[in-house]
Amino acid sequence: MSTVGYDYNLTRTLDAPVDKVWSAWTIADIYGTWASAEDVVLDVRPGGAWSSVMVIPGGTRVPLSGGYTEVVENKRLVMSMNVPGGDEPVLMAVDLAAQGERTQISLSQTFDTAENRDQAEQGSNFLLDGLTAYLATA
Repeated sequence: MSTVGYDYNLTRTLDAPVDKVWSAWTIADIYGTWASAEDVVLDVRPGGAWSSVMVIPGGTRVPLSGGYTEVVENKRLVMSMNVPGGDEPVLMAVDLAAQGERTQISLSQTFDTAENRDQAEQGSNFLLDGLTAYLATA
């Protein structure tokens, strides 16, 4: 990720083992459940692609796609995302750290503008809220 720009880093501790959190990010049916996404396709490997249609509150459907640039099982995913209206894909890093039966997760991204960063950070908080709720019942 670029070191110039506007970044965010969100960190939470989840009440689930790291392998369960990893599966939530890498198995299409599970991802769709907690991420409010439809038509999810995940090819989780370096060079693999992903796509989904995010259903945001209010029912708006947003098609998203991208690829995987780094995959380290149960530790790290770095994904590119083709942002509507953007010139280049944006990278998002998902870092996992096992803490016994719990997992620390960190999401981070860097953007060219504060507005884009703020929108992405809000979306990532929404994702983490969905993941937390899913793990509490799974």
